[in-house]
Amino acid sequence: MQRPQGLPDGLLADMPKAELHLHLDGSLRPATALELARRRGLVTRETTARSMRRRLVAPPRCADQAELLRAFELPIALLQDEDALERSARELVLDVATDGTRYVEIRWAPALHTRDGLSVAQVIAAVAAGVAGGGTAASITARLIVTAMRSHEPADNVLVAEAAGRAADRGVVGFDLAGPEAAFPDPTAHRRAFDAARAAGLHVTLHAGEWGGAAQVRSSLRLDPERIAHGAAAIEDPALMAELTARGVTLDLCPTSEVQAGLYPAVAAHPLRALVQAGVPVTLSTDDRTVSSLTLVEEYRRAVHQAGLTPAQLWRVDRHALDAAFGDEHALAPLRAAFDRWAAENLALSAPG
Repeated sequence: MQRPQGLPDGLLADMPKAELHLHLDGSLRPATALELARRRGLVTRETTARSMRRRLVAPPRCADQAELLRAFELPIALLQDEDALERSARELVLDVATDGTRYVEIRWAPALHTRDGLSVAQVIAAVAAGVAGGGTAASITARLIVTAMRSHEPADNVLVAEAAGRAADRGVVGFDLAGPEAAFPDPTAHRRAFDAARAAGLHVTLHAGEWGGAAQVRSSLRLDPERIAHGAAAIEDPALMAELTARGVTLDLCPTSEVQAGLYPAVAAHPLRALVQAGVPVTLSTDDRTVSSLTLVEEYRRAVHQAGLTPAQLWRVDRHALDAAFGDEHALAPLRAAFDRWAAENLALSAPG
């Protein structure tokens, strides 16, 4: 596709960015994974960083979400101690900063990292320490979303939500639900966990629409989320799109990852542009930097060159992320002002489109 007119070279790299849908375990550096795997005796001396990368990166297009989720098995197995969790979290924030990202929300499921005896609270504390250290080193604002798993017992997810709430002073701002949607389609089984998260002052989101189409996205609204992770299938239902818009529910889209999950044949076929044109609030994220072998700069580039957004549309999507973010106003207000100053200096971004 020809480079869209009005998109100067380097604009995507220079643009200040905010990323709201990013998984820790899907973004482990291959070199770090190799070192951690050697410590645990999970690889031979002959294993290289290149071969480790091949193990961590999912196919460009899987059969479905269930196949894609298998790519997370190895990184989760490696992130079972405090040092590994803190290190990986710090490194992820540093990696995110190389995209020009100024604000990021990182999510992960603490209960998946307790196999070796850590408590959920210890897992949260380790990741929070790493994110704080990375944010200071890279001069970006980083916050955390604690994820519960659809496949876990509802009572256990209540405990996860309560632990997340107790860590609000360590940068935890949100609560999420994720996991195998086809096998566990009803998110309302975990309503008590969402109630506990809200009672603790956390914002709420959940994954929906990676299986089951628009009906699954609609089902997620029964939990009154502020945002929905993925949810592009809403394009199938005009009434649902109107409801999302009226309720101000933002879809945190990840086109490349959604292609990997078998939802679309290519980014060019993703309904990103149609959703934007319909006025549905959306953001753009990588989902998983390593599993998808992706940077946010590249995802933005694909949004323009393959999905068909104009530069002005891309900027509005990017800027909206700061309005949909779960962080506190003290952190977000100066970022919004800085983003707006940058846009004012790049008049092409304020053009209609």
